[in-house]
Amino acid sequence: MPDTTLTRKDLTYAESVNRALRLVLDNDPTTLLFGEDVGVPGGVFGVTKGLRKRFGDRVFDTPISEAAILGGAVGAAMVGRRPIVEIMWADFALVALDQIVNQAANVRYINRGELSAPMTIRTQQSTAPGACAQHSQSLEALFAHIPGLHVCMPTTHQDAHDLLLAAIADDDPTIVIENRTLYHGAKESVTLGNPIQSVGGAAIRRTGTDLTVATWGAMQHRVLDAAERLETDHGISVEVIDMRWLRPLDIDAVVDSVERTGGLAVAHEAMEFAGLGAELVASVLERGVELRRPPVRIASPAARIPAAPTLLQAVVPDAEAIAARIRAHVTEAVQVS
Repeated sequence: MPDTTLTRKDLTYAESVNRALRLVLDNDPTTLLFGEDVGVPGGVFGVTKGLRKRFGDRVFDTPISEAAILGGAVGAAMVGRRPIVEIMWADFALVALDQIVNQAANVRYINRGELSAPMTIRTQQSTAPGACAQHSQSLEALFAHIPGLHVCMPTTHQDAHDLLLAAIADDDPTIVIENRTLYHGAKESVTLGNPIQSVGGAAIRRTGTDLTVATWGAMQHRVLDAAERLETDHGISVEVIDMRWLRPLDIDAVVDSVERTGGLAVAHEAMEFAGLGAELVASVLERGVELRRPPVRIASPAARIPAAPTLLQAVVPDAEAIAARIRAHVTEAVQVS
């Protein structure tokens, strides 16, 4: 249960996650927290710092075996526990796809709803200089494609806290993809003690009149930066929607926005081909929304993620590249009309 009194604290993104974990471990004795280095070391990114000392054996380290971690979580969830497991990098979850896709996602279905797997998989992804290809993949589309899984990507400190609580309270397996580039940045004011949210729902991060940009993950911050530049330098007003939950995907929020702006762009770090941006565009167009200009996708090309910072910048769109793409798109549409 949430705190009975609302309080506000200045927290980093990592501390916001830690507070959510501490809250559920304090108030729900069925919760467990385990994974590689989450106990005594406090997590490779320091997110679980202090939890082992506070909660003892309910927070523990595991062998380096993602298959064992997630297999254990499925079993624990089926017999009344509410496990929270950490997979250090989203890339490493690929070692345990059987446990996620064939087991956790199917529990409710193959048991005719008599059993469920209320487990939460915390992981992180995003590109960063030096991380290279095995530690920089954006895999949200893969997980969102699997029926039976819920997937979210919190990009604000408040959402890092609130969406994790919603995921843990959910009675189905949920994957929370955090962002390592945000863990130890500036602190923000976070409200603690809010009612636990239900799963799903996008959020408008910036209002605008000329174009809707739907985004998620680390790309949201670059899109907001680009939107400010476009408004200041070129008078182009961009509305920015943070999708937050990628399964379920809040198409209604995007449709409502596009009906006001008449234009749609999607922006994400993941590769453009077969990315969730394509699903979002298709879903909006299927609703019969009239656009003043064709939709546009802004994403990474079909390339592995390089380690070198200069090469990384060339692959993943930054704020400048996003602004240039949107400006060209809007300008071309005006000239054609």
